Amino acid sequence: MDWIFKLEEIEAVAVSFLHQYPQKTVFAVHGAMGAGKTTFIASLCRAMGVSVPASSPTFSIINEYVAKNKRIYHLDLYRLKNQEEAIQAGVEDVLFSGDSCFVEWPEKAPELFPPETIHVFLSLVDTDTRKLTA
Repeated sequence: MDWIFKLEEIEAVAVSFLHQYPQKTVFAVHGAMGAGKTTFIASLCRAMGVSVPASSPTFSIINEYVAKNKRIYHLDLYRLKNQEEAIQAGVEDVLFSGDSCFVEWPEKAPELFPPETIHVFLSLVDTDTRKLTA
C-alpha cells in the first residue's frame, strides 16, 4: 500500500496506516536521513494514544512508551555497528516482546527481525511531500 502526503496530513496517514495492520507489532522503517522516519513514528505513537512527546532514540537506542495499558517501543539502530551490539542493547528482546515496535535503520541488524515484520519505506517526493510504502 502507498500513501503520498504532506506534513500536515501525517496524522491522518498514521491512523490509516495503523488500520491497515491491526494485528502486526513489528515495523521496520527504512528511509534516507531526513526522510521523516522519526516524525512518522511520533505520529504513529500519538495515534496509538501516547500522550508524551515521542522523540528520537538515537542515543538511548530504545524509547519505551505506554498508551492504553500497552507498551510501544521506538528503536533507532543508526549508532549500532553490528548485530552483536543490537543484541547487547536489548533490541532482540524488544522485537520478540509482542509489544508494538517501530524501528529506524533496521538494516543495521536485519537478521534480528521476526519473519512477520512489516517493512515500511519512506522517501522524499519533494521538499514538502513524502511517499510511504508498506
